[in-house]
Amino acid sequence: MNPFSLTGKTALIAGASRGIGQSIAEAIAHAGARTILAARSLPALANIARSLRAEGLQAEAVELDISARDSREKALEALPDIDILVNVAGINLRKRFIDYTPEEYDRILNTNLNGIFELTQGVGRRMIERNKGGKVVNIGSLTSVLGLPYLTVYTITKSALAGFSRALAAEWGHHNIQVNCIAPGFILTDLNREMWQRPEMQNWLAAVQPNQRMGAVEDIAPLAVFLSCPGSDYVTGQVIAVDGGFSTCSVWPFQPAP
Repeated sequence: MNPFSLTGKTALIAGASRGIGQSIAEAIAHAGARTILAARSLPALANIARSLRAEGLQAEAVELDISARDSREKALEALPDIDILVNVAGINLRKRFIDYTPEEYDRILNTNLNGIFELTQGVGRRMIERNKGGKVVNIGSLTSVLGLPYLTVYTITKSALAGFSRALAAEWGHHNIQVNCIAPGFILTDLNREMWQRPEMQNWLAAVQPNQRMGAVEDIAPLAVFLSCPGSDYVTGQVIAVDGGFSTCSVWPFQPAP
């Protein structure tokens, strides 16, 4: 068996219409899985799935608003048995903590945490009933492992996903279901592109991060594929940062004398 092949597996990517989710879905399809792309934007998903099928890969689109219970229930009823669940869906709102409204708080939690909880519960129940094992990969954030300003509500959800992944890995281990969390660093996407166009942001990152470049969505997908493959069967309960060393290293201008 090829430990990096997903042939014969069915994967659901929740939040696959763009950015990190799209990149993961494409990579998982190329690894051989029947890939189900799910998000609110069905036309965008259909285009991605059509392009993948044109390459001879297995891909299909399912409409899913992860923040809405009726949409989650409808999607779950229509889904086949799932071997791999990748939870990417999420939203963000950068503002001062004291300025968040109750409506904003509820919207972020419903999308980033509550919806993922219920989707994972529904998919996981069927994984357990099938008794064939499975993989759950949650996409967290740097805020899963450290604090950054003006991201308080987002941080609540992504910190929770890290703990959720560890606890669920402990509970589902005897079902041969591995649960892990990826914590992306500063990855350039449509959601943050404007912020990272500021010279002061680019200069700051280059000064403090060991790998000085911004991350790309393609930097996340290979790890998601690995955590979905048989080769990672002994890896579970982990929160793995893909961040150019930002969360574990620090650089400074000092240079030793020659």
